[in-house]
This record gives sequence, C-alpha cells and structure tokens, in this order.
Amino acid sequence: MTNGRFTEQIMTEAMRRLSAEHSLDTTGASLLRLTNNAVFALPAADVVIRIARTHRPDGRVVKGVTLARWFEQINAPTIRLAGPDQQPLLVDGLQATIWRYLPPTGPLTPRDLGPVLKEFHALGLPPFPLPFWNPVADSRRRLADAEGLHDRDRHTLEQWCDDLEPKLSELRQRQTPRLVHGDAHVGNLLRDGSRVVFCDFDPINTGPWQVDLVAVAVGEDRFGRPGAHRQLAESYGHDVREDPDWPLLRSARELKMIVAAVPLLASAPGVEQEFRTRLDTITNGDTSTRWTPFADLRRLSANDG
Repeated sequence: MTNGRFTEQIMTEAMRRLSAEHSLDTTGASLLRLTNNAVFALPAADVVIRIARTHRPDGRVVKGVTLARWFEQINAPTIRLAGPDQQPLLVDGLQATIWRYLPPTGPLTPRDLGPVLKEFHALGLPPFPLPFWNPVADSRRRLADAEGLHDRDRHTLEQWCDDLEPKLSELRQRQTPRLVHGDAHVGNLLRDGSRVVFCDFDPINTGPWQVDLVAVAVGEDRFGRPGAHRQLAESYGHDVREDPDWPLLRSARELKMIVAAVPLLASAPGVEQEFRTRLDTITNGDTSTRWTPFADLRRLSANDG
C-alpha cells in the first residue's frame, strides 16, 4: 500500500464526504489514527469512521464487518458497528466503516486487559473462516509494497522472515488454533459503560493463544513500561515469558513492529529514524535502547508544527 497517496488531507476530505452522504455531524471531528486506516472520531454524531488507505479491495474491511456482526450476536467484549446495515461503504473508491463512538473515560491498564482477553479467548471459533496467524506472510506483503526501503535493510528483513517461517509453521502445527486478537494491548481497549471491550478487528485471526500475551511483554522491554507485563500475567493467569515458545513469539512480534514502519517511510515524519533505531537494535543485539511508539511520533510532529 502506498500510504503517501492517502494523506491526512485526502482522508479528511473523504471522511467529510461520507459524513455528508449519511447526515453525520462533523462538529468537533478529530483524527485518531493514520496508519493502514484513517480513523476519525465524530463525537457529535456518536460514531467513529474508519477508512482503509488503499483503492484496492481490502479483505480486512469485509472481515471486520463480518466479525462485528458475529460479535454482536454472541455479546462479545468488542466495539459495535453503527450506521447503515450494509457495510462497508464506499467513498471516493475507498472502503469505510462506521462504528459506535465511546468517549474517553480515563486510562486503562494491562490489568484491565487480562480479563477481557481471557473472555475473548473463550469465545471459540466463529462459524466462518478466518486467516491463520502468520506474521511472516504479513511482513512479506509489507516489504513487497515498500517505498524508500534500502536494499540492505530489505535483505536483512527478508532473511529474518526466512529464519522465522519454518519455526512458526512448526508452532502452528502443534497448537490447537484459537481465536486471537493479534494486537492485544491497552491501546486497543475501550470502556463501554462498565465493560472493557476490544476495538480494531483487522489483526484478528486464529492461532496460538499465547500470541495475545506477547505485545505487552515486548512493549515493556522496548518502550520502557515497567510493571506492564506483570499486571497482564497476573490478571490473565499466565506468564508468557515462562512459555518455552517465548523467544520465538517475541521475535515474531518484533519483526512486525519493525516492518509496520515500512509503508510509512516515504510519508510520515520521524518514522525513518525510528525504523533505523528499531532495526539497528535488533541486528546489534541491543536490548537497552528504547523505541518510540509511532503514534507518539505523530503527536510530536503535530506539536512541532
């Protein structure tokens, strides 16, 4: 995906056109996220609009709608769709979805993540197929679409993929697949009244359930969030760092955290330097240098302006 073609201005214009078509009040509208999707909060309309940043058909969007319908039927701890029954919607050739807006209610912690994650894992598999957890395939797709990626870095990342692929294949073969969120961290939690729920269905798949305990553990190490992993381990009831597959799961997570920057290298301020920091710490075996979340880079850039 060439995110450079889908700037904040272009996505904002698409959001406003979609809002006008569906009589949604854009007073106080704000951009929450600009990565694979542009995500806008429209508090006056009590909705959130997500627009995929690609003109190509995107199976993630249809998958998200299908999951949302099933989650509502079984009262899963997840965000709900809003707006028209027939979704996804099209605006300027882009796929969009409309979701319930849940206002901020104070900070959530990894201790809040444990119970909702345990409930999510107990849902069972849906009555329709989902993709298998495959971080290597996801990473290869991003590398194939990369702009501004040096050949040396591409080779390093492709070698990493080559090394992980057979090991992850063996892991999947010996584990019974479960429903996994795929990106389980506090940033993907919201509070719906007294209930904590998941948002962002793009990464949901089937795979080893331990995958969902890795993001917080790696985030503690790489972003400097002491105590986060212990909160999750205690509230969920499992310490993934004591799992025999922890080194493999950690490597898979770090690969995705680095390759996530690849489509943004040509367009997002600060991302290239953060990409360099992340890749260099891995290749040099550096576990002390802290990484910066990409969302924080966007906020820093806005403050500089």
